[in-house]
Amino acid sequence: MLFEPAPRPRVFATPLGVDFIAALIDGIETRLAGQPPEALARVEIYVNTARMQRRLTAQFAARRASFLPRILPVTDLAGRPDMAGLPPAMSPLRLRLQLSQLIAKLLEKRPDLAPRSALYPLADSLADLMGEMQEERVSPDTVRGLDVGDHAQHWQRSQAFLSIVAPFFAGDDSLTIEARHSAVVDRLARTWETAPPDHPVIVAGSTGSRGSTARFMAAVARLPQGAVVLPGLDYDMPSEVWQGLMQGRTVGLGGEDHPQFRLGRFAETLGMLPGDVPVWSGIEPPHPLRNRLISLALRPAPVTDQWREEGPGLGDLTPAVADLTLIEAPTPQAEATAIALRLRQAAETGQTAALISPDRTLTRQVTAALDRWNILPDDSAGQPISLTAPGRLLRHVAELLVAPATAEALLILLKHPLSHSGRDDRGQHLLRARDLELEMLRGGGPHPQRQDLIGWASGRRGDPGSTDWAAWVADLALADRPGGALPLADHVARHIAVAEALAAGPGADGAGALWAREDGQAAERLMRAVAEDADAGGLLSPAEYRDLISAVLDDAEARNPVRPHARIMIWGALEARVQGADLMILAGLNEGVWPSAPGADPWLNRAMRAEAGLRLPDRQIGLSAHDFQQAAAAREVWLSRSRRDAEAETVPSRWLNRLVNLMDGTSPASRAALADMRRRGADWLALADTLGAPAAPVAPALRPSPRPPVSARPGRLSVTQIEKLVRDPYAIYALKILRLRPLEPLRQAPDARLRGTALHAILRRFVEATRSGLPDDAEDLFLRLAAEALRKEVPWPVARRLWQARLERIAPWFVAGERARRGFAEPYLLEVAGEMRLPVPDVTPDFTLGGTADRLDLTPDGALAIYDYKTGSVPSADQERYFNKQLWLEALMARAGAFGEVRDVARIAYVGLGGGGGVLSHDVSAAEIDRIGRELAALLARYADPATGYTARRAMAELRYAGDYDHLARYGEWDETTAPTPEEVGP
Repeated sequence: MLFEPAPRPRVFATPLGVDFIAALIDGIETRLAGQPPEALARVEIYVNTARMQRRLTAQFAARRASFLPRILPVTDLAGRPDMAGLPPAMSPLRLRLQLSQLIAKLLEKRPDLAPRSALYPLADSLADLMGEMQEERVSPDTVRGLDVGDHAQHWQRSQAFLSIVAPFFAGDDSLTIEARHSAVVDRLARTWETAPPDHPVIVAGSTGSRGSTARFMAAVARLPQGAVVLPGLDYDMPSEVWQGLMQGRTVGLGGEDHPQFRLGRFAETLGMLPGDVPVWSGIEPPHPLRNRLISLALRPAPVTDQWREEGPGLGDLTPAVADLTLIEAPTPQAEATAIALRLRQAAETGQTAALISPDRTLTRQVTAALDRWNILPDDSAGQPISLTAPGRLLRHVAELLVAPATAEALLILLKHPLSHSGRDDRGQHLLRARDLELEMLRGGGPHPQRQDLIGWASGRRGDPGSTDWAAWVADLALADRPGGALPLADHVARHIAVAEALAAGPGADGAGALWAREDGQAAERLMRAVAEDADAGGLLSPAEYRDLISAVLDDAEARNPVRPHARIMIWGALEARVQGADLMILAGLNEGVWPSAPGADPWLNRAMRAEAGLRLPDRQIGLSAHDFQQAAAAREVWLSRSRRDAEAETVPSRWLNRLVNLMDGTSPASRAALADMRRRGADWLALADTLGAPAAPVAPALRPSPRPPVSARPGRLSVTQIEKLVRDPYAIYALKILRLRPLEPLRQAPDARLRGTALHAILRRFVEATRSGLPDDAEDLFLRLAAEALRKEVPWPVARRLWQARLERIAPWFVAGERARRGFAEPYLLEVAGEMRLPVPDVTPDFTLGGTADRLDLTPDGALAIYDYKTGSVPSADQERYFNKQLWLEALMARAGAFGEVRDVARIAYVGLGGGGGVLSHDVSAAEIDRIGRELAALLARYADPATGYTARRAMAELRYAGDYDHLARYGEWDETTAPTPEEVGP
């Protein structure tokens, strides 16, 4: 026997700050003192999580060699042998699939209710509401009978959806998990009324926040040998505050958002006053004064005037907060680094430390920071399968099933760590993928084609296996697949088949390493579970299947197969509620994170929820508040937040704000204690800042002006590179001397370069089609040819439409100008390349100038007119005079015979098609060409001088323009006002 007979239900509690599991074990052992060892084996304990089950078992085993009690999670009630008569519950996935099909049928009849893209979010939300209704014993009839007031139109839409869930309340044929758990609790309670168990039964660690759990706790508390042990009851809250809190809105205290509300409400339902609940164990809280401080800080808002009365009575708070540190970091990264440093210290000194935060981004940042010291924390949340290596591959393959891969998506698949993992030549696979990227995908079209891939492979003469490899890649990633709706089972089978083939490699059987590790096994079980429930999924398009499987992968979790650190843990608030550690770090204490902002409810507003008896958003806030209060009362605690997030200033959590305000205004001594908390936090932040600082100050780079040997300097430049030599000589140095070429973009975009390519193709087609003369419908012809060229050159529909619209606006102006140009000369040569050799006196006897003229026209008297097309505006007169010499240099080349036998140049002109169009033209004379030749010779002579350096960004057209080699020149550590620093380079 564990308990003496009692006239009322047995409810106990542990004080705030006490290690709940240690106190639970201590209370059981104290009550079993003097009884035989097997008495412990008769004790049955129900806990709130599987993690608490494992820890409680480990703590019992660590005490001494003895029997163990039977420890079960509350959620395992359905597995009791006496519940075998109930039909099994359907899986959550099957429920959501069934709901999605019902919603889809409703949307077909009523498309005004919601877009089809919201199908699965609506199914998830509706399933959550249905589960809540079943836990709280709220029937669809109750919901239908609500007073909707002024919400008739919204209520009509909600009713249309809520009518879908009514069949799930009709009987036991299709029980959900929540419905079956609720039915188990009710059946068990009825059974125990007549045949209670003859052994001790304890429910430990639950707060009764869910209706079905609260009913089970109440049933256990009424057993002859039953008891409920509540975690973290506030024994310092006065009885009048308890009374007002339980009365709730009648006295203006709200209630449900208070940390103690759920505990008090459960005690009240059993006829007990919350303050009279006996203490379960004799273990004392580590900081009774801190408990009083936090209890006062978290009083309901209408009675915070008690701060003035009771605050000074707390006395000197320094001992209470000596182990309390307040971190107010400037950024989340600084917060994560400071926390990681403290966790590292805990690992070195043998402390157990737990990071508690609802902010998963922050916990991942802390995990990444700990990795530098090879510390892997034990994360209770595991990792979403979608973020594991198998999950990422499955997500990429699901995207592939929607449409053939882009260049970027293709490389993501090929370079995935599980791709081609079923063969021994993965190194060769990665080499081919790298070469494919550099030789074909970068700078190519956004959607690679099978023939392009096979053509690339056939040119690799030294790699005989590349053709088979390319065919394997094309079959998996570039094949056309059916785009219509298919049964979910077919989607799953195709998805698994493609993923396994990609993981195995060409010609290999099996699935490579896809399902090999623990995270892969979890992913395989999940995909098989989807396949088992696929008959409830109906017909889905590839895009709908992608959305469904992505949501499924996001919801499931996998444990890290690597053994984590035994003393460094990351807990969610639920785990922290009933577990203890030497150091508790409460992080992310900002409003909207802790507590989290309540999500939008698409079905019922707040008043309707209250009337129906469903949970209010305040209940979740109250549970979070209790988690905060319990953890903040531990022995050593960090309270941590960042003053900014990635976007804006943050607001401190309401509970932290209350604590700080109370301490700041109670007395000079409490204010000094608060300053000490902040000082300790600032010391860790300074240490974190030092961790990222360089060991010694690093001077900024100087503006480079390298001076290579004359023999290494380029002997050939194009006419456009001459302008680059004037404006940014360092770019010529990097390109021609260091031979560094910028990588072409992998994600091809409709940028200025592509626009120029497309425009030149359009104008070339137009001129070739009208060599014999401009027709009357020249504008229509121009636009037709433009549309054809854009379809070929620009694979982005939106960009095509935009560029076509611009050409439609410019077409009348261009055709009118073209008639004027035809009146001066007739088209002669298009896009003709040429080069000329010229000596630089006293410097070099042989320099080559090359270039391609967009268009050469021939005048009636046999002279050339040279045109250059610009997608934007034409250069200004000053730009042409000092920098833009392209057409003048082409005239110089033409006179030297670079473009054929015709050497006389009559005119040069820039034709700009940007904005409203523009032309800059010059009639050319021999004297002007001679001047250009002399200027070119002088420029080349200057750079043939060993003392002349290639200065970075010497005379950029606009400072906002980024150069291809700015990162190499370390631009940003210097600017254009910095004097160049010549430096001898080379042998």
